[in-house]
Amino acid sequence: MRAFSYEKAASPADAAAAAAKHPEAKFIAGGTNLLDLMKLQIETPAHLIDVNGVGLDKIEPTSEGGLRIGALVRNTALAADERVRRDYAVLSRALLAGASGQLRNRATTAGNLLQRTRCPYFYDTAQPCNKRQPGSGCSAIGGFSRQLAVVGVSDACIATHPSDMAVAMRVLDATVETVKADRSTRSIPVGELHRLPGKAPDLDTILDKGELITAVTLPKPVGGTQIYRKVRDRASYAFALISVAAIVQRDGSARIALGGVAPKPWRVGKAETEIGRGAKAATDALLADARPTHDNAFKLPLVERTLGAVLTQARG
Repeated sequence: MRAFSYEKAASPADAAAAAAKHPEAKFIAGGTNLLDLMKLQIETPAHLIDVNGVGLDKIEPTSEGGLRIGALVRNTALAADERVRRDYAVLSRALLAGASGQLRNRATTAGNLLQRTRCPYFYDTAQPCNKRQPGSGCSAIGGFSRQLAVVGVSDACIATHPSDMAVAMRVLDATVETVKADRSTRSIPVGELHRLPGKAPDLDTILDKGELITAVTLPKPVGGTQIYRKVRDRASYAFALISVAAIVQRDGSARIALGGVAPKPWRVGKAETEIGRGAKAATDALLADARPTHDNAFKLPLVERTLGAVLTQARG
């Protein structure tokens, strides 16, 4: 691990201001992703800004009837919150499907959203990777790609976003709140937070340099049957081959978001209008622009079968 300087921030605005003073700074809270990448020298921040003391660790009701989740709320606490379990069950289930109990105890809401979109080649510094070194090439294209993306990809990157929580946030239409170094704030629909790779796969989100996530807001509960189903190679501590987050209403309408298939949580409005015609029609809309490899083409029928099982479960 390379040497770095360190400071503790007293407030969210102070943290953002500190990041503006240090061009190569990173925020750290739980550190469950960042520290691993620092040990491998994939991430080499010259300065770390500890945000654990800025007070963003509460889950509070909003005036609109939803919930405001502080950026530093730990995954374990969020999954166990009575209001989340009752009104946003898909989120609780997605959190419990992710990582391990020890990691959930440390991982934060903001950190979960901001973990790097990545694949095994991203970790292997002996292999070219456009996310690590723009313009060097993508080893996954033409390499082993069984777990990687089938839609939303580019000629520069086919990595998948690893977060289970983010998929649930996408189906719930969550909003991400941030603060910048000039103390200005903004609200970003979670569906707009993550970038597709395009020609710049090293950029994972639309956040500006030094912009700090302060909270995630959930809208008023929509009810319905909420399901999160994750298909993976082993029963725990594994990224999704594919996952389905669904909210199905009594009238048959549904919201659907997928994980494990794209560089960001994947939701397509047309698929939700097609849901009444069945899982195949919805899957065709979700994966209309799919570009699978030989290794991961199985994900296309797997999405259809998993979505069909989720709809069957939701409809009794």
